[in-house]
Amino acid sequence: MIRREFLKGVAVAAAAPLGLARAQTPETVRLHAFSKPLNWLGYDDLAEAMAQAGCGGIDLAVRPKGHVEPERVEQDLPRAVEAARKQGLAVRMIVTAIRAADEPLAERTLKTAAQCGVQIYRMGYFAYDHEVGVEGTIERLRPQTAALAALNRRCGITGCYQNHYAWNDTLFGGSVWDVHAVLKGLDPQWIGCQYDVRHAVAEAGGSWGVAMRLIAPYIRSVCLKDFVWAKKKGGWVPDDVFGGDGQVPWGRFLKLMNTLKLEVPASLHCEWPLFTPEEAALPEGERRRIAVAKMKRDADFFKAQYAKAGVKAG
Repeated sequence: MIRREFLKGVAVAAAAPLGLARAQTPETVRLHAFSKPLNWLGYDDLAEAMAQAGCGGIDLAVRPKGHVEPERVEQDLPRAVEAARKQGLAVRMIVTAIRAADEPLAERTLKTAAQCGVQIYRMGYFAYDHEVGVEGTIERLRPQTAALAALNRRCGITGCYQNHYAWNDTLFGGSVWDVHAVLKGLDPQWIGCQYDVRHAVAEAGGSWGVAMRLIAPYIRSVCLKDFVWAKKKGGWVPDDVFGGDGQVPWGRFLKLMNTLKLEVPASLHCEWPLFTPEEAALPEGERRRIAVAKMKRDADFFKAQYAKAGVKAG
């Protein structure tokens, strides 16, 4: 299928790219999965593996060294989306490295994504400038973020900034309060937060729910993953584990999702080690079988959690 024919086929889906988060009912939530762990698979094999793992969609990496290189977005993103749809999967979400509207490939990437029916994209990460301090950094980021929101509106797609556990004192977004300060006053139809409860719990301990309530009007998508605290070289760090094996209180999180009426797309992040050293040395077919089985374990867990909370994910 040539690109023109493909884009014509998704024109209806792209015509209302922002209806998902607002019009979505609990019965229509689809569980996407981030493509990063399967970066070694081509588009057809990736889609087949995601379907076998029980996912309803692919959160596709469209960034340097991702499944789609930004320089080839117009050629390759339609191919990747078409491969997913052949397996009955949606591609409503992508992950990018875009941080500013004036980046050379930003507009091309976002326009192509919207034409392919993508509704949500994750942004790249910001950094604190300690010469101007926290408040100074926020003031510098606000016009940059406003310009990006304006570009999103022109392209017809929503940008999301992910709150993330800060492994150093430079990464912006460990504190959900700072993310809210940058987004405050902007239209959440065009720019918001990809809320990551794993990172929020690791950063804030028991008070993460308060910050989640604060940023709720801007939550346009969520990430699903779990962790435990592990002692490693350099100290205690959050270590990724299978869903349900860690410290994220999933019942509390999903109850709060319902309380806040957040019916937004979810992205499964399988960040735990995909293979043991012995498994990594196996032929590709065996590695793929192992990867699918492990990812299915997480997908099944999170779909069950959504079901318990009255939300169907699939």
